[in-house]
Amino acid sequence: MQWSENISENPLISTLPDGYLLRNFQNKDNKSYINLMKSAGFNDWNNETLDSALKKVIPNALFFIEHIETTEIVGTAMGSVNPSKYFPNGVELGWVAVAPSHRGKNLSYTACAAVIKKNLELGYREIYLLTDDFRLPAIKIYLKLGFIPYYYLPDMQLRWKEIFKKLDIKETIFNPN
Repeated sequence: MQWSENISENPLISTLPDGYLLRNFQNKDNKSYINLMKSAGFNDWNNETLDSALKKVIPNALFFIEHIETTEIVGTAMGSVNPSKYFPNGVELGWVAVAPSHRGKNLSYTACAAVIKKNLELGYREIYLLTDDFRLPAIKIYLKLGFIPYYYLPDMQLRWKEIFKKLDIKETIFNPN
C-alpha cells in the first residue's frame, strides 16, 4: 500500500485514551518489544530481527505506546528507510503491532500516525507498507490513514476487490502504470 496525501483523513491528529503514553524507543525496551511482537503474532521476532530493524529505522521514528499503570509496551509502529523495486525513494511504515488485551482502543492508528508525521517532518513523501490480505482490521486502519492499494502483480486488483467487499467499503484504486 502507498500513502496518498491527497486522500488522507489528517493522520497527524490522533488522541490516545487515558492511561496510555506515546513515546520513542529506548535501549531498555528490547525484551519488551520482542515480547509485544510475539504476542501480536510475529512469532519469529527475536534479537536478530530487532537488530536488523533498528539498522534501518528513521531517527525517532520507532514509536511505542506504553500502558502507564503497568509501564508495559502495548503498541508500536516503525518508520524505516527501506527502498524497494516499486518505491526506490521509499520509506516503510512497518512492524505495527498492538497487544491483544489492548486492541480496539485506536492504539495502532496513533502509532502509525506518529510515524507518518515523523516521515513528513523529515521530508519523506514516498511512504509505503506491506501487509497480508487477511489482516482486515489493520487494512481498515491503513485506509483511514490515507494508504491506498498498489497494484503491482496481476492478481492484486481481484484480491483488493475481495478485501474491499469483506470490509464493506468503497474500492480505492492506485495503479502504478
